[in-house]
Amino acid sequence: MSNIPDFRGRSAARLAAVQALYQLEMRGETVPKLLTEFHKHRLGQEIEGAEYLAADEPFFDDVVAGVAVRQAELDELISSGLAEGWSLNRLDRPMRALLRAAVYELVARADVSAATVINEYVDVAHAFHDDKEAKFVNGLLDAVARKVRG
Repeated sequence: MSNIPDFRGRSAARLAAVQALYQLEMRGETVPKLLTEFHKHRLGQEIEGAEYLAADEPFFDDVVAGVAVRQAELDELISSGLAEGWSLNRLDRPMRALLRAAVYELVARADVSAATVINEYVDVAHAFHDDKEAKFVNGLLDAVARKVRG
């Protein structure tokens, strides 16, 4: 039974990764410094009355560091899924962070099904955006998944 992945831990890792990637873009910190901050002060902690769920830390680290290393490739895939006349820079920072994390998983985490990636990040989208944006996330990730996973 110990080989069954902790999807709750991965869900928390995905939400934290989006927050970390947003912070990375806002502050321009180094990835190691950001990972250390999240490990020490956010993951599984209580901040201002809000309790952060314990996250799958290796999964969190992989998503954040992987996005940082492969951002140009990920941005190209995201941009290819946008409507004509739209650019990645037109999306708000939380949406860019979310899409980068999700597309990273689609490209680099073959151990996670495309359906799981899409469903999880649509759920994350609801934490930051309304239903319209969540549907946008669903459509864009579905298109990217078909392109990168066949």
